[in-house]
Amino acid sequence: MSSETASTPENAWGRVDDDGTVHVREGDGWRVVGQFPDGSPDEALAYFERKYTDLADRVALLEQRQRRGGASASDLTAAARHLRDDVTGASAVGDLAALTTRIDAIDAQLVQATAEQTAAAKEAVAAAAAEREALVEKAEALAARDPRTVQWKQASQEMTDLFAAWQAHQQDAPRLPKSQAQALWKRFRDARTKVDKNRREFFAELDEVHKAAREQKTRLAERAEALVPQGEDGIPAYRGLLDQWKAAGRAGKKADDALWARFKAAGDALYGARAERDAAEIAESEPKIAAKQALLDEARAVEDERDLAAARATLTGVQRRWDEIGRVAPREKDRALDDALRKIEQGLRSREDVDWKRNNPETKARAGDMARQLTDAIAKLEDEVDRAESSGDSRKAARLKDELATRRSWLSVVDS
Repeated sequence: MSSETASTPENAWGRVDDDGTVHVREGDGWRVVGQFPDGSPDEALAYFERKYTDLADRVALLEQRQRRGGASASDLTAAARHLRDDVTGASAVGDLAALTTRIDAIDAQLVQATAEQTAAAKEAVAAAAAEREALVEKAEALAARDPRTVQWKQASQEMTDLFAAWQAHQQDAPRLPKSQAQALWKRFRDARTKVDKNRREFFAELDEVHKAAREQKTRLAERAEALVPQGEDGIPAYRGLLDQWKAAGRAGKKADDALWARFKAAGDALYGARAERDAAEIAESEPKIAAKQALLDEARAVEDERDLAAARATLTGVQRRWDEIGRVAPREKDRALDDALRKIEQGLRSREDVDWKRNNPETKARAGDMARQLTDAIAKLEDEVDRAESSGDSRKAARLKDELATRRSWLSVVDS
């Protein structure tokens, strides 16, 4: 008997033969999907229907992943391909053609998504390449700078930051084509190597400069220390050493600080000796200052003395005793005292100059002639004023009176 005549009544998608063979409907025919000999026909159908349900669940899950987004189109396409293989000829009872149709719909949507994601991936790769190119250009710009003008602490940190950014970009950014990635890395590596080489050469040269300056400053410090026993007399030579110190250049902060401490200590000792001498001179000068203050008080009496000869005699005596006292310390005090006495001297000399001009016989003679001329001119003008007033010429009289007033003022000056 054939399977068709020996089978149990069929359902929409499956049937079971008497021997437990299970069939699934495909199009207008049936396909054997397996056997279930140890159970009833209903159990046999239920077993293979559960397999269909599993496939349907997988299709539904794939549809959900496709709708939700987030997964790459290539991953979904691969999943759809594997699922199609599992559905095709599956040992399951159900509408397998409907599952295939649903998978076809997913594939159709994934074709566009794949194209979009491919374009987006290309854009992302292009953006990543541009970002990595920017890192390379910054590194190359750093490598191209003149090593003598670079702040190396800052530059080293910049290169460290660029390398960290490069590593993070390699890890997080889209992968670049191998040839492009290698070319960019070679440029970045070369720039990094050049920066490191420039830094080493710069500091090697700087070490030589520091070494020379350190040796020179060491000698200067020793020469300064050798001047200390000379005390104040060593200050001029120390100033010359200080000029050389300023021109010696840098020896490195630590060495500079230590050597300057030695050099300055020697200078402090020399200037300390001068300070001690100045202090001693100031102490010795206190009685002299008091004496000169007393002489100033005595000299100020000259300003009120009307007898110029007596005033001159008094001031001469003060000046003689002033010179006998000598200089005082500090210099500023000595200068202030001398200026005060000089002011009194200048005041007396001015009074003497005025007196000499007033009592000079030749000056008196000239003044007499001038007075006579002015007196005659005044008398003449007085007569002219009278005549102008008598004739009623008021304008002429006013002009003559102005001239008369001028002549009289001149006469008062000559007679004084």
